[in-house]
Parts: sequence; structure tokens; C-alpha cells
Amino acid sequence: MCVVTAVADGERAGCLVGFASQCSLRPPRFTVWLSKVNHTYRVARAAHCLAVHLLTRDRRDLAELFGGETGDDVDKFVGVDWSEEYGGAIVLRDAAAWFVGTILHRTDGGDHVGFVLEPVQWGEGRDGPLLRLSDALPIDAGHPVE
Repeated sequence: MCVVTAVADGERAGCLVGFASQCSLRPPRFTVWLSKVNHTYRVARAAHCLAVHLLTRDRRDLAELFGGETGDDVDKFVGVDWSEEYGGAIVLRDAAAWFVGTILHRTDGGDHVGFVLEPVQWGEGRDGPLLRLSDALPIDAGHPVE
């Protein structure tokens, strides 16, 4: 599980993502899939880059915030430690690891759109076991698929 953040046109957004994967070794590429019903998807459509974060299990509160709330109703970044990085991307300071990637392609996959990213900046933070899907299953999505 990871959290993806996006910034465009004066808006910021972020969501918990279950579909993400490295998709090329040379050149390095990574794809994150955003649900079309999410506020983050709407912001990401106009963004030039996205930030992708891995969380440790002890920061499940961040997973609950970014997965269980909707940016349509709440500013998820209030009270969260973050910084502005490459291209204006928002990076969560309490992540285990993160990278900012420029958006190369967008691919429609049905109810999700894949954003193919070229990593341009990255860093590490907290140590500890990473948050897994099984850790996030109890979170009620801020925007259900239907």
C-alpha cells in the first residue's frame, strides 16, 4: 500500500493506493493506478508529477486519513508533516520511503487510470515494517468505487 499525492492548479490531493508497481527497469518506471471517482484523480489529471510514499505499519493513521477521508470534504494535509519537493510535489515527511515522478503517460484501465512515472527525486524516512494490504483492509474508503 502506498499514498500518492498530487498538486495542480492550486489544489492538493492525496489518496491510499492499492494498485502500484515498478513497470520498467531500463529506463526506471513505476505505475500508480488512481480511481476515477477520487478527488486525487481529478487533481492528478492536471499535474505534471506525483509523489508516491510507502508507510510503516505504525503510521496506519496516515493510511486511514488518506484512504478513509475524501479530499472533496477535507484538507488531508492539515496537521500532517509534509514538504514541497521537485515540481511542487507534496512529500509526506513521516513516510518510510518516497519518490517524486514526472508523469509520462496516462492509461485508462476501466475504473482506474494508470499514471506511468519517471522517478526524478527520492528519499527515506522512518524505519519499520511496511504497511500491507492486510493492514489497510479495515479502512472504509472515502470514495467507494460504485
